[in-house]
Amino acid sequence: DVSRGLTSTAAPRATKSQLQERNLDEVVYEKVKKKSYVRLVTSLGDLNVELHTDMVPKTCHNFILLCKRGYYNNTIFHRSIRNFMVQGGDPTGTGKGGESAFGSTFPDHFKPNLTHSGRGVLSMANRGPNTNTSQFFFTYRSCNHLDNKHTVFGRLVGGLKVLDAMEATATDNKDKPTTDIKLVSAHIFVDSISDTREELINLEKEKKKAAKEAEKSKELEGVTLESERKTVSEGVGKYIGKKKLKHLESLEPEGAKRTKVLKSSVTGFRDFSAW
Repeated sequence: DVSRGLTSTAAPRATKSQLQERNLDEVVYEKVKKKSYVRLVTSLGDLNVELHTDMVPKTCHNFILLCKRGYYNNTIFHRSIRNFMVQGGDPTGTGKGGESAFGSTFPDHFKPNLTHSGRGVLSMANRGPNTNTSQFFFTYRSCNHLDNKHTVFGRLVGGLKVLDAMEATATDNKDKPTTDIKLVSAHIFVDSISDTREELINLEKEKKKAAKEAEKSKELEGVTLESERKTVSEGVGKYIGKKKLKHLESLEPEGAKRTKVLKSSVTGFRDFSAW
């Protein structure tokens, strides 16, 4: 098993703000449509990675967040097996540590078109179903027996010679490189999760602004109408009673009703009840 020795972590109690944040993330995961790109600077050279944020967003988000927080800085690739894979992502360097960016384990996310086919596939290490944390591995060759057991979330797009050097590094009887292969730092070039998140927040702000302006416009209309009514009541209204004023406002100009009846009588049978 690729993820031998991993331990689970206890899930912290979620606060109201954390739940709201998580709900926003779920919306972002549904909307993100682009790939993300990260450079992992190692002691043997750079690994340029494409992340499948458009297909397995939560898994990629976990990796991106940990990279941004410097979680992987100066960690080692603690396990390497030739013709198989190289594993890292554990700050303890033992293969038994590591936490996800979310504070607890998170579920697997399998896609039929994301498989462990070829060299340089990036996938999550785990200790069983739905136990993902921070550890990951790169394949040295196709490992299709890992499909639907480990979540594939990226691939190497630059640095294959560095991967060759990692595979060529000697290991002890526990598959640990005898010379440390360090992951010095991680640099995010494109973060489609954050980009999508920002777009959604800006869109929400625009909607709220438009709603606020519409409400303000409605309030101004109300003030104008009230002002007009006040003008009438303070003008003509102060010389006659309110009831009389209301009655006068309901009256039509002389001949208006008569004209209406005459007009209708031209196009149809006459109704003499109004005469």
